[in-house]
Amino acid sequence: MVVEPSRKIIHVDMDAFFASVEQRDNPALRGQPVAVGHAGARGVVAAASYEAREYGVKSALPSVTAQRRCPNLIFVPPRFEVYQRVSRQIHAVFSRYTTLIQPLSLDEAYLDVTYNKVGLPTAWLTAKAIRADIFRETGLTASAGISYNKFLAKIASDHRKPNGQFAVTPDMGSAWVETLPVARFHGVGPVTAAKMKRLGIETGADLRAQSLDFLRRHFGSSAEWYYGIARARDTRSVNPNRVRKSSGSETTFDRDLTDESEIETGVLRMADDVWNWCERRQAFGRTVTVKIKYADFQQITRSRSQPSVVTNHDQLRQAAIDLLRSVLPAAKGIRLVGVTVSNFAEATAAEVEQLPIFEEAAAA
Repeated sequence: MVVEPSRKIIHVDMDAFFASVEQRDNPALRGQPVAVGHAGARGVVAAASYEAREYGVKSALPSVTAQRRCPNLIFVPPRFEVYQRVSRQIHAVFSRYTTLIQPLSLDEAYLDVTYNKVGLPTAWLTAKAIRADIFRETGLTASAGISYNKFLAKIASDHRKPNGQFAVTPDMGSAWVETLPVARFHGVGPVTAAKMKRLGIETGADLRAQSLDFLRRHFGSSAEWYYGIARARDTRSVNPNRVRKSSGSETTFDRDLTDESEIETGVLRMADDVWNWCERRQAFGRTVTVKIKYADFQQITRSRSQPSVVTNHDQLRQAAIDLLRSVLPAAKGIRLVGVTVSNFAEATAAEVEQLPIFEEAAAA
């Protein structure tokens, strides 16, 4: 009988990716606290260098708060086309070592190197080679976590940041998880971590001590996941064909808005952005969601699932406006709006007839 080897999975995560690209391209920024984003009352930090993180500056932090924490903070406007170009270089490095690559974002991915292309004997050496290639070709550092499942690999990639790597072997996985705070677990967000704390669950050992029935009572459908990861179990495979589940766009206004026509204009602009993506990818969803963030940072969403996929521009615009109008007039100023399409599905033959005709198709 052939025994399958334990999987060898690497989670590669670039170090402060956006900010590191800016420091690489502008030597004057090296060693300085840098925030990628826009300064001012309406700005939000998209990414922060490690020098800025020492002051408590992090992504999604309002720019005014970031400047208060770090008076010497240097703001650099984002250059997403540059980050995308560098990301393609990084993924080209990955593809030299394996075909099993599951991107999570521009700057991180899972790699299954159980059978690596170059014949390196261990995942540890493979991760070192990948990180060395990335540094040589981009001038940027990456950290890596190595383990026998995705859950452990992702946690491990944070363990030696920046510019390091850490391995969790099969004989240490369960005991290692027990020592960690549950707030570090992938799939346990701040709200869930706070709930777990109220229940007396603060570490992996605390989580492992709970029965599956207890977890089901308090966490519903997530109970099996929490029960498994407390025991260092994760059977998910690295999926290079993972389907994108949603497409969204959002904008922060220059000032808080209460005028309905201005708010609607912002939502329609976001709907247009999302439709452009759907049209290019020929990916259409049934669920439309509108996100609203008020001046006091309270956030609400309104969603509606259509009986069939949204297959034309006007249909998406109308759905977004209808959802927005369900919360108008605004009781307080609105600082941000967003539109997302999700629940992607194959269009039926009748729905396909409604799809737009592209110039490329006509030329063919």
